[in-house]
Amino acid sequence: MGRVRRQAAPRPRVVIALLLLLGLVCVMLLDGFLRAEVGNDQRVRSDAGSSKVPQSVLDGSPFLGFEGGAARTQSVPDKTIVLTFDDGPDPEWTQQVLDILDDNDVPGTFFLVGSMISRYPDVVRRMVDDGNEVGVHTFTHIDLSYQSSARVTREIAQTQLALAGAAGITTTLFRAPYSSTNDAIDNYSWPVYKKLGAMGYTSVFIDTDSEDWQKPGVSKIIKWATPKDGKGASVLFHDAGGDRAQTLEALPQYIKKMKAKGYTFTTVSGAQNAQAAQQTRSTRNAQTAPSSQATQHTQGAPAAPAGPTASDNTRQSNPEQAAHRTADTATRWEGRAFLAAVAVAEWTVPGLAAALVVVGIAVMARFGMMLLLARRHHRQRNRGRFTWGPAVTEPVSVIVPAYNEKECIANTLNSLAASTHPIEIIVVDDGSTDGTAEIAESLGLPNVRVVRQENAGKSAALNNGVRQARHGIVVMMDGDTVFEPETVHRLVQPFGDAEVGAVAGNAKVGNRNTVIGAWQHIEYVMGFNLDRRMYDLLRCMPTIPGAIGAFRREAVLAVGGMSEDTLAEDTDITIALHRAGRRVVYAEHARAWTEAPASLGQLWRQRYRWSYGTMQALWKHRGSVTDRGPSGRFGRVGMPLVVLFQIVTPVFAPLIDVFTLYAMIFVDFRMSLLAWIAVLLVQLVCAAYAFRLDGEKYRYLLMLPLQQLAYRQLMYLVLIHSCVTAATGGRLRWQKLKRTGEVGAPAAGTESS
Repeated sequence: MGRVRRQAAPRPRVVIALLLLLGLVCVMLLDGFLRAEVGNDQRVRSDAGSSKVPQSVLDGSPFLGFEGGAARTQSVPDKTIVLTFDDGPDPEWTQQVLDILDDNDVPGTFFLVGSMISRYPDVVRRMVDDGNEVGVHTFTHIDLSYQSSARVTREIAQTQLALAGAAGITTTLFRAPYSSTNDAIDNYSWPVYKKLGAMGYTSVFIDTDSEDWQKPGVSKIIKWATPKDGKGASVLFHDAGGDRAQTLEALPQYIKKMKAKGYTFTTVSGAQNAQAAQQTRSTRNAQTAPSSQATQHTQGAPAAPAGPTASDNTRQSNPEQAAHRTADTATRWEGRAFLAAVAVAEWTVPGLAAALVVVGIAVMARFGMMLLLARRHHRQRNRGRFTWGPAVTEPVSVIVPAYNEKECIANTLNSLAASTHPIEIIVVDDGSTDGTAEIAESLGLPNVRVVRQENAGKSAALNNGVRQARHGIVVMMDGDTVFEPETVHRLVQPFGDAEVGAVAGNAKVGNRNTVIGAWQHIEYVMGFNLDRRMYDLLRCMPTIPGAIGAFRREAVLAVGGMSEDTLAEDTDITIALHRAGRRVVYAEHARAWTEAPASLGQLWRQRYRWSYGTMQALWKHRGSVTDRGPSGRFGRVGMPLVVLFQIVTPVFAPLIDVFTLYAMIFVDFRMSLLAWIAVLLVQLVCAAYAFRLDGEKYRYLLMLPLQQLAYRQLMYLVLIHSCVTAATGGRLRWQKLKRTGEVGAPAAGTESS
């Protein structure tokens, strides 16, 4: 109500709110990507043709490279085992596999899933420090034969980035999911292998499969992992992806058995180097002794520097394997930043999901409680024999605070002039500059007094009106509100009960033909009025609306009048009355008609004022939680309910929609959509019942889905804006909304429309 300079909304605070929401979305997208990239593609190709794949590759040895552009395969030397493990790292199983390898002094080659590296970087760091070798197993364990070239590149690059962050290295080894043997290469996956070969990767297959994933028993795992006739072998085990108890039991027995047969263990790089060295020796021998036949296990194998030979029966001493490359500084820091973001996502998303479950249960419980108590309230207050006590017939004072209300003041006063209850009307003009006072006086209405004051704000205007009032009951309303003829009479009847100190009326949206008006109409009927019925029975009404409320004059004066400490003077005075031991009730049939904001900007300012003012009032009266006796009921019951459902849950409200989108994209589209619709239906049932109690037409409920989406996001932004203002010590003066004066009261007895 006070004079306010025209100024833009505090943009930095709005930006902070938007950035917080954007940050939440980014964290959830990252978490979703760690689990499965958009679409949650679980397709696995089978029975595809391989006519475009060279036969030498299909029948070749397990190491496939493309040195010089041509496909070349390389085998494992005789009496040599390359232990390979897929699908890790896993914080439980991989650690135990590493313990077994340490105990038996043998190395392994681990093909790691990038999303798992991101979650468990410490396991990878130990793996590399222990002298094991690592390779890429894609980021999301997806069949690359279905994916675009860009997706293939992204799967590899992000896994390398995670490796750089976890262990400071990158790798040149690759194994595709669902393609452990050479004969799994088909016409669809062949271009992928050629692409990776051109990028310098060696694709690693197996020729011996333990099939431990089937959990066939320890003896069969050992049997199936044993190569025949002393041949070398690339052997597959798994260190993640399920229960690996049988693998852990079989692995040490298998290592001891193979060592007893004279086998040695090495990594992929160790086997490649040993085979290359063997080929070099064979070539030299052939040159010096042409008649000798050199056995070659290589099909066009590239020359390689001499490395650990197959005769080495221990893990390689060089911790940086030939397949590993030290990541540059920029890549390491980028990888660390990525892992830090993953850690945030890993903690944040489950935490928010748990919080959302708690909030959801609380909201559903509130809906159930509102329905039950609203039904009880309606039946109790609408029984033919229900009375508050002796009928209240004495005159009352109606206070109309006004600041630049030239568009509305005539409608407001004309509606009061038609009142069926004897009233005096006190218009407190708070320094208007648009002729509001002159308009009020020119109407020539009986029992109207215009009191002028310097601009001091709404609270000061109301206090001035209370001091000027001649009667013991005062009705307060806004200068842009209109009453029905019976409104005042119905509003003051509860004062027949001597315990009642104040009465909240039923505020209605008059311009509900607009989208924002329809949204606020749903909110008023469903939220405010269902809530007020519940709070009435619980005897902890938090707010008497500024648009329509009645008070015992002496009760207002006893608590010091309308405070200027907060923007929500209506909430402030209501809580003060509770703490003074006064009862506050709801008169559902006392209706006032008000004008909803005409634009989103106006709606923002209205809700910002309400939200920030409510926070101020709750903080001011925080001591109510320790009040004792009947006056402490609001602190024990009302305060927790208001904090939970007017501050906490609106902040979490956007998570309903954000998590729904998250689940649709990354989990199960159909089930997520059905869950969201189920929540909406619960809200629809509550809204429909509220509309029935208030005699409203149901057609406005068609706007409910859009209203819920829009209001959830709006209230989140408004509340964050308010919290930032409170945290930074910002202070706001009264923010007056622009009015059109289009709202008029319907005739008495007319059905809401």
